[in-house]
Amino acid sequence: MTISAEAAPTDLRASQQDGTHPRPQLVRRRWHELAGAWGFAFDDGDEGEAARWYAQPRFDRIIQVPFPFESAASGIHDTGFHRTVWFSRGFGAGDMAASGFDPGSPLAKRIHLRFGAVDYGAKVWVDGCLLGEHEGGQTPFSFDITDVLDPTAAEHTVVVRAVDDPLDATQPRGKQDWRLDPHTIWYHRTSGIWQPVWLEATSETAVALLHWTPDLVAGTVRVRVDLNQRPAPGSTLRYALSYAGTPVAEASHTVSELSSTTTITLPARKNGQAFEELLWSPETPRLLDATVTLTTAGTTQDEVWSYLGLRSAGIGSGRFLLNDRPYFVRSVLQQGYWPHSHLASPSPQDLRRDIELIKELGFNSARVHQKIEDPRFLYWADRLGVLVWGEAPGAFEFSATAMRRTVAEWTAVLERDHSHPSIVTWVPVNESWGVPQIGHDLAQASFVRALVALTRAIDPSRPVVSNDGWEHVDSDILTIHDYEADGETVRARYRDDDAVTRLLAGLGPAGRRMMLPGQAPSGRAMAGRPVMLTEFGGISFPREGADLRAWGYSSAASTEDFLVRLAALVGAARASTALAGFCYTQLTDTLQETNGLLDEARNPKAPVERLRAIFGGE
Repeated sequence: MTISAEAAPTDLRASQQDGTHPRPQLVRRRWHELAGAWGFAFDDGDEGEAARWYAQPRFDRIIQVPFPFESAASGIHDTGFHRTVWFSRGFGAGDMAASGFDPGSPLAKRIHLRFGAVDYGAKVWVDGCLLGEHEGGQTPFSFDITDVLDPTAAEHTVVVRAVDDPLDATQPRGKQDWRLDPHTIWYHRTSGIWQPVWLEATSETAVALLHWTPDLVAGTVRVRVDLNQRPAPGSTLRYALSYAGTPVAEASHTVSELSSTTTITLPARKNGQAFEELLWSPETPRLLDATVTLTTAGTTQDEVWSYLGLRSAGIGSGRFLLNDRPYFVRSVLQQGYWPHSHLASPSPQDLRRDIELIKELGFNSARVHQKIEDPRFLYWADRLGVLVWGEAPGAFEFSATAMRRTVAEWTAVLERDHSHPSIVTWVPVNESWGVPQIGHDLAQASFVRALVALTRAIDPSRPVVSNDGWEHVDSDILTIHDYEADGETVRARYRDDDAVTRLLAGLGPAGRRMMLPGQAPSGRAMAGRPVMLTEFGGISFPREGADLRAWGYSSAASTEDFLVRLAALVGAARASTALAGFCYTQLTDTLQETNGLLDEARNPKAPVERLRAIFGGE
């Protein structure tokens, strides 16, 4: 995507972009994606760095970036174990000009190479010069490459060495299989570059991070701005907020530090009659546009466009609260996996289509499972209106290395996604993955408590689920995973507060303790905490041509049988007077997991209107 350099600043609205920008809440006028054909090589002997492949890359294969080499979309389609792989691509003056780079312009004299995600570790060179390293398979990183470029060279070369050990259980890998072939609920790996790589030009001093935090009670928005370097004396940050093209608020302040925070008052929010008019929700996904300008002595140094949503997320009286009102969560488990491209989306349009399908099926929420989803998915959730639970991919070993890696990547996620109004809940741990002895090992329980405390410290604006499914230690929402196939059994199990209290006080449906010591339930909805059934259903109904290893928690024999089973289970959850929400497993089939409402090509397994009637209550 390239935004015309001739467009006036007021013409650029981040809330109305086309969904291709890799960083939708921090947009500059121009950027240039380095997608398409790259050189590629396996390095199974791990000899490439010693042999200086980065200096003279002569890779004999071609890969389509940004698709993992294991996927068909990459053109490589090798699902074997390959710990180390290499990528290379040339870029020249045309690519840099398309990014907006102009050494003669104060606003575009620096050029940055940015990566959305490389799984798992990455080392990057340009023209043989090492730029740096990054660890974490689902978080972004970037380098200022201006000073390593030879201005007389006609072309430059970027080289990436990616390391992803399929047997390393300390990596937060989520559902990427450690076996050669997928089994039960695990699937093929996603290694190397799997999100966009792009060039972007900036000034010397530029905005590096934006955080928007609304306060609906005060009628304000707190904004945090991090710069890439300390600004010159006399610098000012200016903010202009608008809704549907109409100005809402303006503010400015002097800035002298790398990071600054200020509060913007929204005059329209002080009128009680207009209180609801700007709020964001799935039913009314209103977004405010924002322009942030850095000036020094009246001269513009940087200008970026962003958006935000005015909404609050919390808990109270046993209910989930959206904008301080009880809101019943109708969620679906979303794994963000495609058969031909794995965790990478086939295209930006496919990310939008998944959000559209979630809404069409009658859901108002998605639990993104064991994956940090592409920011462009979150953009469409923001714009079209879907609540999202942000969940960390789990490691499978409890050790100092696993803890360090988990904390580092989770912290980066909390920073990256803070401003998305669609994200309403954080989930640092799922089903005791990475902490298998949490019920008996004080160290493992302490680590999960620490993760919850860290999450609240970084972002106190959202509820936190400590350990989704069972063995809760310090959870704002008490969640249960239950794959009982009989609707009447589910109805009885969750009928009312007394029934749910008994369940939470003992062993759960999976035979695990629901609450660890010190977390015993008491009173209505566990002392005010909401209870949700966050995994249930999982009915296998394979379509013709599905994986022969078709797997699910129960099975349907026909479309009508599928609908009857769905209606019984979902009806039981909706009839409960104790549950504050549910999450059905799952949106789409995933390889051998044939328990989706849609097949892996996103085709519905039953008429959409009948599915919507079951999940949306229409």
